Amino acid sequence: MQTAYIALGSNLGDRLVRLRQAAADLRMLDRHLRCSPVYEGAAHTLYPGDKSPDFLNAVLEVRTNLGAEDLLDFCQKIEHRAGRKRSLPYAPRTLDVDILVLGYITRNTDRITLPHPRLQERRFVLQPWYDLSPECYIPDPVNSTVSVIRAQCTDCASLSRTPWKLFSTDQGHLLRMSTAK
Repeated sequence: MQTAYIALGSNLGDRLVRLRQAAADLRMLDRHLRCSPVYEGAAHTLYPGDKSPDFLNAVLEVRTNLGAEDLLDFCQKIEHRAGRKRSLPYAPRTLDVDILVLGYITRNTDRITLPHPRLQERRFVLQPWYDLSPECYIPDPVNSTVSVIRAQCTDCASLSRTPWKLFSTDQGHLLRMSTAK
């Protein structure tokens, strides 16, 4: 078993419902997965001034026996079921499911790069990850902890913690009602 940290993001449609469904799908791998708080933030865009809907983001901790490529396939199936269409970089999306790290694996192939490239540049990933596991070690080429990388992050995009949860904390069941914007 290895611990994976997986980032979720959505800025199209019922964003919270999409994140909750992705978390429920990932729960098939690990009944006891842990979820960060949900954050809302401005979309990173390709060109300054581009307008794109705000994202909801969260990070999950999942224990799994899957290897990197099999976990990637699993995550891409979740995106596909949510209607994800891969188009231009930084385009709005129904759901983004990114593997940030998988244990201490480092990999750079045509299919997958671990740790996830650019994670240290993205406060919308680092803040929820910090809330979940601040001392999580990120292997080479980052070679540091989430706490240290978050403190060094220069991303200034707006980001605010929401009151929403992906799972109820008392029963561990998926919350059914949507409070998404």
